Amino acid sequence: MVNIAIVLSSFSLLYGMTMNYLRATPELIPVESFLLLVNIILFFILRHNKTKFTLVSTVITFQFTFFFLYLIYTNEPSSLKHIWLFTYPIILLYLQHKKFAVYWFMLTLFLLLIAPIQTFVSVSYSPFQVSYIAVVLIIVTLIINFYQSKMEEAKSLVLSQQLKLQEQVEEMMQKDKLLSIQSKQAVMGEMMSMIAHQWRQPLSTVTLNISNIQIRRLLEEDIEAKDLDKTLEDISNTIIYLSETIDDFQTYFQPNKEIEEVEVHELLQRTINFVEPRVKNTQITIEIEPFDTLYIETYQNEFVQVLLNILNNAIDVLIFDQVRNPKIKVSVTQIEDEVLIKIQDNARGIHFDDMTKIFDPYFSTKGKNGTGLGLYMSQMIVQKQFNGNIDVESSGNGTVFRIRVQKTLNQN
Repeated sequence: MVNIAIVLSSFSLLYGMTMNYLRATPELIPVESFLLLVNIILFFILRHNKTKFTLVSTVITFQFTFFFLYLIYTNEPSSLKHIWLFTYPIILLYLQHKKFAVYWFMLTLFLLLIAPIQTFVSVSYSPFQVSYIAVVLIIVTLIINFYQSKMEEAKSLVLSQQLKLQEQVEEMMQKDKLLSIQSKQAVMGEMMSMIAHQWRQPLSTVTLNISNIQIRRLLEEDIEAKDLDKTLEDISNTIIYLSETIDDFQTYFQPNKEIEEVEVHELLQRTINFVEPRVKNTQITIEIEPFDTLYIETYQNEFVQVLLNILNNAIDVLIFDQVRNPKIKVSVTQIEDEVLIKIQDNARGIHFDDMTKIFDPYFSTKGKNGTGLGLYMSQMIVQKQFNGNIDVESSGNGTVFRIRVQKTLNQN
């Protein structure tokens, strides 16, 4: 507002100087020139140092109060130079603190009313004319003050709403962080279960081999060197397998936030390797439809988490429903700059009433066995990190999850 007041008043001064020159009334040009010069100085002061706002607004108010009174005291009523009357209240009320604005207004009104009765300067305005101008000044000032109060109320309302919105955003961010932590804990629990599945059989093999040697020694049987070497080799191979399994899970748990280029088939196979122990003793088959070699740039661990959530859900349903010939089919298609991954099962499907809620946090069809965070966090990861989306289609013959992601991610 200060900048606008300076600019508009400067144009008004230039207009006044031009008109005074054309009408051959140059007596006001020096005063107008001085005020214009002050305006220019104030403009540059404010542009370079905004902390000088109070000083600049005070100077502007003073100079136009002076100029308004100067016109009243030195000019004829017929010249209509008191048109400045209508700019003065705006400058006064908008640029000053309300308390000081009242002082300025009372001082201006006092100097205006005593103009025709004071004896120091000859004034052409009659008491009636001065009173008329005073009434107009009061009315315009009250109108401006009313609208200024309304604008301040609106500003306060906007600021309060903005503060509430900011608090709500912060609250939602805290909830998202909490959901993320809970989701990671749930995923970690599932991964620990998978590790247990992966290790149970190899550890049993190692225990069996060791027990076999111990029993043969207790029975004082001769253990041939080749039998001992074969047993030790089996134990060594099993330990190597366990070490590789740990490496796989360690890679998954690393907080890797770097975008990496990965072949989609390798990414899918790595994910399926995690769930294979769950389906080993079931009739469930997981089939990847053949597709051309396809590379994408993505966050590998987060992508694996999304695929794991959907695969585990499909396995849970197939086991619970005891489906005949249970099958999970995975297919990949490239559509322009996007990659579409379909994960389809042949279970009972999702109930119609649940379709609109499956991506909601804490919603689960597994009862106490589900956290209700897997699909919610998967959707959040795909939308926020992969610029994609997950949608689902279900019927009595099965469910299809479609994961659509960008082939190339831009790291922000």
